[in-house]
Amino acid sequence: METLLVVPVFTIAVALFAVLILLHFVPMGLWISALAADVSISLFNLVGMRFRRVEPRMIVIPLIKGTKAGLGLNVNQLEAHYLAGGNVDNVVDALIAAHRAQIDLTFEQAAAIDLAGRNVLEAVQMSVNPKVIETPTISAVAKNGEATIIARVGEGIVTTVGSSEKHTDVLENPDHISRTVLGKGLDSGTAFEILSIDIADVDVGRNIGAQLQTDQAEADKEIAQARAEERRAMAVAQEQEMRAYTQEMQAKVVEAQAEVPKAMADALRSGRLGVMDYYSMKNIAADTEMRENIAGNPGQTK
Repeated sequence: METLLVVPVFTIAVALFAVLILLHFVPMGLWISALAADVSISLFNLVGMRFRRVEPRMIVIPLIKGTKAGLGLNVNQLEAHYLAGGNVDNVVDALIAAHRAQIDLTFEQAAAIDLAGRNVLEAVQMSVNPKVIETPTISAVAKNGEATIIARVGEGIVTTVGSSEKHTDVLENPDHISRTVLGKGLDSGTAFEILSIDIADVDVGRNIGAQLQTDQAEADKEIAQARAEERRAMAVAQEQEMRAYTQEMQAKVVEAQAEVPKAMADALRSGRLGVMDYYSMKNIAADTEMRENIAGNPGQTK
């Protein structure tokens, strides 16, 4: 009896699992909705969407909306746009809005706008109902205003001073600025007439050219000082080298003089130098030393 109960339960479980698998791959609800909306789409096409990794709901619902709106859309167009990464539902809504507003917009144009990253539905809505942007208050002055006259006169003064060869020319004759500016007719096209330009004072600012020359001279002086210091250091180093060389030579002389007694002792031992020869050499050396002392001190005798 227990065996008979286990078999039907197992069969029912397998049947339920098979039904769930079938419903997953065969979206019966969407197919029935499409049939009710008079949209022609087969079950095999819906199952194929599953295998092509296309969500059937993202294709069927926009297709139903487009068909009801009178758009001539087909499954292949919507599925290709979905596989390209587009928003099918947004594109169909934009086509419906354009169709209602009598805007000439094809599916290819809407799909291209959507794939470009723009909201095609918002673009259509903006065409139907333009957006009004409020700007902040902007102030301006017409060319015949007082500010225009002041700006023109200031520009004329700057140009006149800038064309002078030396600043002393401007200081000696400031009226030249007034005459030059008046001669340019800066009041033309304005509501004002310039009667005269009175220059009360002229201030001399910092002389940039002189400052640059001073800086260059200071830099040249520092370079010359650095080179002189380099030559002085080289001379000191050379002097130290010569002193070291002199001391080295003196050491060699002392070393050579130290070898003389050794050589004489060796000559006495070997018989190459006799005792009388040695005393004769000592007498000659003493006589030479006496002569040198007399020559160095003429007023003294030994």
